Amino acid sequence: MTDTPVSTSPLPAPSVPSEPQHGRLDSSALGLRSVLFCIVTGAAPMTAMLFNVPVAVMGGGYAAPAAFLLATVALTVFSVGYIAMSRRVTSTGGFYTFISRGLGRITGVGSGVLIALCYIVFSAAVIGVMGYFAATSVEEWTGWSIPVAVYMFGGLAVMSLLAWFHIELTAKVLGVLLVSEVLVLLVLGAGVLFEGGAHGFSAAPMNPAELFGNDDATKVFGSAAAGVALFAAFWSWVGFEMAPNYAEESRDPHKIAALATYGSVIGLGVFYMFVSYMFVTGWGLPESVQAVKDQFEGKFASAFYPLSDRYVGSPLTTAMEVLAITSSFACAMAFYNTGARYLFSLGREGVLPSVLARTSRRHSPIVASMTVTGALALYVLGFVLYDSSAEGALLKLGTWSPLLGVLGILGVQALASAAIIRYFLTTARDGFHWFTTLVAPVIGGAAMVGACYLLVDNRTVLAAADVPFITYLPWIVLAMFLAGVVIAVVLRSRSPEKYAALGHFTLADPDPDGPANEPAAVAS
Repeated sequence: MTDTPVSTSPLPAPSVPSEPQHGRLDSSALGLRSVLFCIVTGAAPMTAMLFNVPVAVMGGGYAAPAAFLLATVALTVFSVGYIAMSRRVTSTGGFYTFISRGLGRITGVGSGVLIALCYIVFSAAVIGVMGYFAATSVEEWTGWSIPVAVYMFGGLAVMSLLAWFHIELTAKVLGVLLVSEVLVLLVLGAGVLFEGGAHGFSAAPMNPAELFGNDDATKVFGSAAAGVALFAAFWSWVGFEMAPNYAEESRDPHKIAALATYGSVIGLGVFYMFVSYMFVTGWGLPESVQAVKDQFEGKFASAFYPLSDRYVGSPLTTAMEVLAITSSFACAMAFYNTGARYLFSLGREGVLPSVLARTSRRHSPIVASMTVTGALALYVLGFVLYDSSAEGALLKLGTWSPLLGVLGILGVQALASAAIIRYFLTTARDGFHWFTTLVAPVIGGAAMVGACYLLVDNRTVLAAADVPFITYLPWIVLAMFLAGVVIAVVLRSRSPEKYAALGHFTLADPDPDGPANEPAAVAS
């Protein structure tokens, strides 16, 4: 790829949009703040708390905050090696690029296809959550019972429209929503803290041992599952690893990736632990489990709303209801953007049709984005036909889909840990460090494998065991990975030159498939 010539005229050229370049994004679109907005709104603090805390309580009882503590530790350790890799590898391919350079192209392409599909699934899931909160809140406010599908497809239409514009516009929209939802949750937490909760404060909710065999959750729900609590916790962070995906659009990619990743993991961890602790403390430890059951039985849209009424007042509750909708939209939009960037990267390197690498005049990956729109429309339509109710949007589309996506992303993170280790032991030995590129990835990878096991083992707690989507969940994830593997194998046979460039866009480093000192292919 040749650089665009720079004008040497003494007079400044008029400021006009540059021509789109095939396979190229705007390299100066985002600063640290904008990248953080894109990442943290992907985690969607409001949606994460209103939806995931009740799920965590259902699995781990009042020890839900301990699940967020364990996830914070695991993801922080994982991030150590991940950031070390991001300093060497700058590409919008994210996990796909990292795994390709550490474990080889076949494993990398399998992971890339899997993670791209997972982000599309995540976006669909949060569209379902958005539809649920919109339908229930609007009916409460106005008495109008509008089908949940109207809200879901309306939200998708707005996302598709925003995708035509420069990524900085999206970052600004996401940033405004992010600040608002964080402030509202902090006010609620402060209210509970000031009043001393229902029965005072206890250290028990922060004790990881309380997650396993929680009696209160077992009594109310008939079973307790630490895997479900951990699923809800890890689901709350999905998107934290997006920093390298925005690297090509960042002004200082190496510095921004590290700051944004650590900032989002640790910052969100502290925030999630605080809010979830205030939730169980505000209700009372045993009472919090019953409150979640009441929510799932439809007595109120969210177990957070009665807490807000009690400790702060109805104006804050109304603000939470509004932000639950906008937060879900922002989260779905962030996943939409990341899914599009994975498709863009895979199209640019020939794994998927090259048309996916086309950009608009505003440097957005427009063809990949519209492809995501089409895939989301079909996926959401399938769930609407299965169950068109608002509860179905939340408890089926919004709950079953993340099970699939979280299992996939945890598996990819485990592979990424292995890729980091091999990359620094072979192709980048000058950057090897005993802790950051060996011990930390080993611990982080082991944590991801353990979380995968608990999720698969406990998945039927969230849905009936005879639901095919749940029964075959692990095999669906494996099939998505193998689809990418097949594509890579076919490319290796039919187009060796294209295969040689996979996972190596704009980087001249050694080849992970060959001898340690073999130079890699550089895309041009």
